[in-house]
Amino acid sequence: MSKNLQPVAAEAILYAKKEIEKYGVPDHQHFDFSIEKAQQLAELLDARIDLVSIGTALMDVKLGQAFQEERIGEHVAMSMDAADIFLAPFHLSEGDVSVILNSVEAHHGGVPFLSIEAEICANADCYKFIHPKGVFIYLTVLGKRLGDYQSCLNQAEAKMDEKMNIISLPVVKEELEPFYKVFKQYFAMSRQ
Repeated sequence: MSKNLQPVAAEAILYAKKEIEKYGVPDHQHFDFSIEKAQQLAELLDARIDLVSIGTALMDVKLGQAFQEERIGEHVAMSMDAADIFLAPFHLSEGDVSVILNSVEAHHGGVPFLSIEAEICANADCYKFIHPKGVFIYLTVLGKRLGDYQSCLNQAEAKMDEKMNIISLPVVKEELEPFYKVFKQYFAMSRQ
């Protein structure tokens, strides 16, 4: 039986928050929202909350640095490397490390989920761009970053479409799909 990794989860969340403070990306409210949804899903689906918390905290841990260095396409690989380095001193089991690293690597849907925990991390990330709370936070961020109305709408809708295609858990699809459909209508109406 694996040991409880809640202290490691707390450290991972702290590490991610320090990266957010340093680089300003991702938005701290988005980060907190994805952690909250990941933990709720883990509890609902009888998955390991500690692993889900660590995976969710680390999946975008280098997003801010990648954004600042204009290497956004590399943020998953950068986050995987950072997660591997972060985890080393904790001497976790090979299985736990594998689940966490897969959670980071698979959160954009590019590689298969090797555990329910990794699948939960990816699905929790979708809330940031489809759930009303996440969409409104994202539009606020985009308004500051991009400035113009049309660019903000285009980016928000593109990210929403990307994340809708990543949803794999029925419970998440059931909750988020109605929001997705309404926002698609609103995005279309806002361009008229």
